Amino acid sequence: MNLHRIIIFAIIAAAITSCTNTGTSTTASVNPDSVVKPLYTTEPVQFDTDDPAIWVNPADSSQSLIIGTDKDENGGLYVFDLKGRIIKSKTVTGLKRPDNVDIAYGLMLGGKKTDIAVTTERMTHKLRIYSLPDMKPVDNGGILVYEGETGVMYRDLMGIAMYTDAKGQIYAIPGRKTGPTDGTYLWQYLLEDDGAGHVKATLKRKFGNYSGKKEIEAIAVDNELGYIYCSDEQFGVRKYYADPAKGNKELAVFAKEGFTEDHEGISIYKTTDTTGYILVSDQSANQFKVYSREGVKNANDHQLITSIKTSTNQSDGSDIYSKPLNGDFKHGIFVAMSDNKTFQLYRWEDLAGKLLKINK
Repeated sequence: MNLHRIIIFAIIAAAITSCTNTGTSTTASVNPDSVVKPLYTTEPVQFDTDDPAIWVNPADSSQSLIIGTDKDENGGLYVFDLKGRIIKSKTVTGLKRPDNVDIAYGLMLGGKKTDIAVTTERMTHKLRIYSLPDMKPVDNGGILVYEGETGVMYRDLMGIAMYTDAKGQIYAIPGRKTGPTDGTYLWQYLLEDDGAGHVKATLKRKFGNYSGKKEIEAIAVDNELGYIYCSDEQFGVRKYYADPAKGNKELAVFAKEGFTEDHEGISIYKTTDTTGYILVSDQSANQFKVYSREGVKNANDHQLITSIKTSTNQSDGSDIYSKPLNGDFKHGIFVAMSDNKTFQLYRWEDLAGKLLKINK
């Protein structure tokens, strides 16, 4: 029995098969054809949910937060607790079409380590950055990116992923609505203190192929293994080294078949530092396709393991955390956007029930 099977069996043995969400009672199922239900659904945002990120409170994981974008010209970053309730005192409004959001831990600002939430503000072509958990701006009004590019859509920001290297340096990799197909679609920026306690960004490289079919929005980073993954919609998932010093070679393209339409949100469940699963949203099919994180024949052989049907509808963005948070999420949490202005909060063991059917 391999490591994945041992871990999954342990999770399922410990799982509780009955759960409740906001207002209804549901039962988790391991039927391969069943739809997995969330434990909680968040309170709705005002306009249009798009992408979530999970901030884990280092002092008390039960006090962790979910930050989600409300994508509108008068949008915002909504902050939720682990039951999906909006925390109004932390929610930021008045942003110009924020699209995706991601988290980084321990950026040195004003002489102290600061956790940050970074979102892409499409209409201003800026990164907006907020300290956590207080959600105070630390970007001095926003950071312009993709400067010098011609055409509005070449600068209209979409996805965002954060990478922390072995030295603790933190990078932002924002995506955009469209761009060149010559291997410079994505730009990577080093984030640092500007000397006055605010964040500044320095361009470190341009990389990334693009099919030209639609756009690249979803981006995810595997910090432990040092890889960047991005969804080239209607084409596949591309893989690169996260460290600019390792070069811009494309390491793999996978998930090229079996998608109903767009390739969307990418999230990584880590069973160990080197093993686990990559989940990719098959948006129009309302399911997530699951691939091997470590590869099968080699590190870049990310074969499809299974597909998991969920209650989300047209899910763009998702995030996952692989360790216990509280009594509700004992084996991790999966958060996914749904197009009814909400995010859905899933227990990992409920998703893993489908993996059990494949692995045993």
